[in-house]
Amino acid sequence: MRKFWRVYKVMLVSSIRRDMEFRANFWARVGQNVLWCTFYILVLVIIYRNTDSIAGWGAGDSYLLMATLLFLWAFLEAFVGESLMELPEKVRKGTLDYDVLKPIDAQFLISFRRFRLQSLGVLFSGVATLAVGLHLGGYSPSVLQWLNYGILTTCSVVIFYSFQFMMMTLSIWFVRVDNLWVLGESLFNVARFPLDVFGNPIRMFLTFVLPAAFIATIPARALMAPLPLGWTAGAIAWACGFFLASRAFFAFAIRQYSSASS
Repeated sequence: MRKFWRVYKVMLVSSIRRDMEFRANFWARVGQNVLWCTFYILVLVIIYRNTDSIAGWGAGDSYLLMATLLFLWAFLEAFVGESLMELPEKVRKGTLDYDVLKPIDAQFLISFRRFRLQSLGVLFSGVATLAVGLHLGGYSPSVLQWLNYGILTTCSVVIFYSFQFMMMTLSIWFVRVDNLWVLGESLFNVARFPLDVFGNPIRMFLTFVLPAAFIATIPARALMAPLPLGWTAGAIAWACGFFLASRAFFAFAIRQYSSASS
């Protein structure tokens, strides 16, 4: 673990220095992220001007859902987004060889090479949205609820990262496909909606087959009321399963990989 931390620290410092070289561009990106978040929040404002609830979800509940999604997106954009989007280009140019041959885990190196400091704008927007949601919903979560929310949100990050990593790994076979990142975003777009707006068959599918429910709906519910431990256990199981699947799928893909430079 110490070796991983030393390598990551070097990559993190390098990424921050790169961002700070063009500070005007950095602050413009932060502002752009805040505007992007504001747009989504305005959609909620407009919707709840015309109704009190959607499938039993009030305005405060939807704000908590949105805040959870913003936390997820802030982490992905900050820590792995840019790095994963570079994977198809590395495959085309043959530069993936350098990551695979280095004496450190290739998935770690590919996933965390670059850090986007400007994603802090999304994080701050998430915190503000969470505070508004708690106020509108009249919620006062206990310490255990906050702990459960932290665990569920962490599982959400692992699930979505693993899913997105597997989507980008497809570039080893589909070299000319540039929009693999969009395939992963489709899961995020489904998770934007409360699970209750779907019919029962779709709810079952999004819970037990494609775990979109664990991306945002279930973590948000943890702040509304105490959840049975079964939901937390299920989230941990899905997170572990998806992460191990991403490891196995990447290992299989690398065995099929034929360098473009060879």
